[in-house]
Amino acid sequence: AGTVTVGGMDVSTVDSETLLRDYAIVFQDVLLFDDTVMGNIRLGRHDATDEEVLAAAKAANCDEFVSRMPEGYNTMIGENGSKLSGGERQRISIARALLKDAPIVLLDEATASLDVENETKVQQALSRLLVGKTVIVIAHRMRTIENADKVVVLADGTVAEQGAPAELLTKNGMFARMVKLQKESDSWSLGSLAD
Repeated sequence: AGTVTVGGMDVSTVDSETLLRDYAIVFQDVLLFDDTVMGNIRLGRHDATDEEVLAAAKAANCDEFVSRMPEGYNTMIGENGSKLSGGERQRISIARALLKDAPIVLLDEATASLDVENETKVQQALSRLLVGKTVIVIAHRMRTIENADKVVVLADGTVAEQGAPAELLTKNGMFARMVKLQKESDSWSLGSLAD
């Protein structure tokens, strides 16, 4: 029930191609092609100049790993980026989104499968991408959404809670429980069993 609107317009009345022009999407599982780093980033905007592609790559922290590649930005990365780490693939995806420069950014678990070092680099790149944008974040990690203006908690396909993070914490509901559980799990460590 209800409607989803963008700029006051019901999205069900807008052609999907037209609607997607205003979105940049960064998924958890990045789709890359057996092409160069430059070619994969350029998918964000086909008419971009090399300088624009390189500027987006730099803003997404790609320079650090591309500089170690045999042919730099002209290096072939293999089918679905098989020659790259998860964090490197994610930064290429962010560079694409930066290049597209859409007013709405959808982040679908964009940092969920990254180690701490890569998550930090990706978060830095995301902070550049998100300036002045409307951002929709799908996340299970509470750290990812701690600075959100509004959180919507979904449970069994319905809205269970919604509001500012601080407001939801005081309600002691599902959101507060998830935050508490994640904070507790942050302090866990692996140990060995003694005989």
